[in-house]
Order: sequence, then C-alpha cells, then structure tokens
Amino acid sequence: MSTIIAGRFETQEAAEKVSASLQDTGFAPEQISLFYVNPHGQHDMYPIGGDEPASPGAEKSGRGAVLGGGVGAAAGAAIGLAAAPVVGPVGAVVGGGIGAYTGSLVGAMKETDKESEVDEMADETPLKEEQLTERESGVHVAVKVTADNRSVAINVLRKHQAAGLEEAQGELTDGEWVDFDPREAVKLLPEDQP
Repeated sequence: MSTIIAGRFETQEAAEKVSASLQDTGFAPEQISLFYVNPHGQHDMYPIGGDEPASPGAEKSGRGAVLGGGVGAAAGAAIGLAAAPVVGPVGAVVGGGIGAYTGSLVGAMKETDKESEVDEMADETPLKEEQLTERESGVHVAVKVTADNRSVAINVLRKHQAAGLEEAQGELTDGEWVDFDPREAVKLLPEDQP
C-alpha cells in the first residue's frame, strides 16, 4: 500500500494543469492519476448500474403490494358484484393488480421519505475535520507520495485550488489508482496541514 494525496477540480483542463505542475516538481507520470468520479449512486458498481444491489426503498414494497392487492381485490370484487353481468370476476383480478401496483409504490415511497428525513437531519450537523466524509463528484487528480515528497504534492494541489484535498492508502500504478472505490469514505486534510 502507498500513500495517495488527491484533490477535486472543476474542469478537466484545471486537472491537466495540476498534473503537469506535479510532473514539473519531480513526480513521474505513472505516479499521477487523473479521473472523474460520478455522483453518489451513479458509480455502476453492479451490472444493472448503481452503487447498491437493490434500491433501498424497494425492500419494503412487497408488503405494500400485498396490502394493496388485498384492498384492490376487495374493491374489484365489489365492483364485479355490482356489475356482474358486464364485468364479472375480471373486476376482482383487475382491481387486485391495480391495488398491488399502487401498494408497492406507496410502500417504497414511505421508505424513501423516512430516508430523506434522516439525510436532512444528518446534513444539519457540521462535520469535524477529523471525521470522514463522502467523496464528491468531479475531476480528481491523485498522486502517489512518499514521506519526502508528500508536502510538495499537497502544496501543488493547494496552489491550483484543489477542493476536497484527501489522503488515502491504496495502489497507484502506471497512472491508475487500481483499488479506488468511489463509495469509500474520505479522510480530508486539514487546511493548515502541510
């Protein structure tokens, strides 16, 4: 494992300038990685896309489907009885299907609302510098450093106004951060740390 210092930039052009500046100060091109991080939830970590194997709100939608199906079937049966000559038992089946679909959507939406409330409460508490935080999307420049050139890399990244300056442990080989995980929590460097 190596120590990696990385920062986020607004544009590809700014990131390329930083990469050139790092090379001017003695870093080899294979020690530098330039890459884009997608927004949270859009990292395509699974074959169907996304960062998680299932939609977080979908796990409770089955209960809503069962409840909605029961209510819909009852309503459909009532309609079927009232209009027996026209609709017959098809009313119960159609009502059950509509009810199950509606119930699953309502169940999933209730879970999403609960998660949103928790997220909003989390946003209100300020992070301390020593806490870990989520990596933000954008163009990132990462550089493999040693104890001797760590402060040089940090100074170059700060000079070019890197946002979200972080320190991580990983493998950066041939210009690629091979074990990079965009979902991993980030250890931000304090502003006064060289």
